[in-house]
Amino acid sequence: MFQRQTEGSLVCPNCGRLVGVRDRECFNCGRRNPGLWGFAPLLRKFGLDFGFMQLVFTVCVAMYAVSLLSDPQNIGGFLGPSTQSTFMFGGSGYWPIIEYGRWWTVLSAAWLHGNLLHIGMNMMWLRQIMPIVQEFYGVGRLIIIYTVASASGFALTSLMFQPAIPLGPFRGAYFTVGASAPLFGLFGALIVYSKRTGQTALGQEIWRWVMIFVVIGLIVPIIDNWAHLGGYAGGWLAASVL
Repeated sequence: MFQRQTEGSLVCPNCGRLVGVRDRECFNCGRRNPGLWGFAPLLRKFGLDFGFMQLVFTVCVAMYAVSLLSDPQNIGGFLGPSTQSTFMFGGSGYWPIIEYGRWWTVLSAAWLHGNLLHIGMNMMWLRQIMPIVQEFYGVGRLIIIYTVASASGFALTSLMFQPAIPLGPFRGAYFTVGASAPLFGLFGALIVYSKRTGQTALGQEIWRWVMIFVVIGLIVPIIDNWAHLGGYAGGWLAASVL
């Protein structure tokens, strides 16, 4: 069931025509690497059968509820889970990664959130952006882009928490959670798509959204700008390769 396809044909995720699993591009639509090194059928099956977008929303909401219920006596403002709770479930940043060696948190932190406003904003934006990325790239590439952006975002912000950098918007995070790192990865993927297809209007719109987030990040001190930058870079690179 969960095996990589190494021979035969498969359906191009972009145009629906049959292509060879090892073809470098689809002869019909030009999609590069339509087989994703043989993993396209597996990723597509996971995304369609389990609904990757719905999975993200469901797991994020469930983990938010669990993190609240696991330490109800220390719930913070705006229904924020305690630091101990989010650390236990996989919060990331300099503290978990560098001091405790919990490198796996670069993947888990995107499923956790700091308060009700935090998860509400991230889910609202993901609901807007994820369907667009899935339409342009296919569900398999969406999963890869989302995962790579999460890892690159939280890795970068952890490394950029340095004593030489003053506190404020230019220092990385000592402790951080949230789906905004992979969200910025989706922005990066859409920029790649707009350049690849010549859709300048799409690129300009995405840049406007990104710049709004950047301005807010420079004003609001608790926003993790390095996670956003790392997520954007990871999504951009993943989309460029895919």
